[in-house]
Amino acid sequence: MATIKILVGTVYGGSRDVAEHVKPELEAKGCRVDISEDPSIADLENKTLEGILIVCSTTGSGDFPPNFDKFYHQLQENGAALSQLKYGIISLGDSSYDETFCDAGKKMDAVLAEYGGQRIGRPLEIDSAEHFDATEPAGDWIGRWIDQLQQTEIA
Repeated sequence: MATIKILVGTVYGGSRDVAEHVKPELEAKGCRVDISEDPSIADLENKTLEGILIVCSTTGSGDFPPNFDKFYHQLQENGAALSQLKYGIISLGDSSYDETFCDAGKKMDAVLAEYGGQRIGRPLEIDSAEHFDATEPAGDWIGRWIDQLQQTEIA
């Protein structure tokens, strides 16, 4: 049974709602799922996990929610050995912030790749101006993501 950890960056709970929505879909595919709003570099380096899913909103001008800010900066400054890490990204943002739309997810993707992480699938960017309920596009995306993750385990 695959173990997936969902790391949630949220201010008002939208990212947490998305994580809670995709959890049963992952479980239906045979995964054990843990959701955390207290991310750490140890989560990323945990070799017992088959994958990490980052679900993070963007605040202000491309900033991280407070619970993710310290985590991101520690990773960026100290690095980590992430060659075993397989991850996916779901970003929530508002396209009216044109140049910083979903920037938190883009920044996480870049730093994880910089330290050797292997992104599975394309990141999902959910625009609050287009989707009042972010769980809908996330539900459509998660099935493809877990299928791709499971295919990398077989290969």
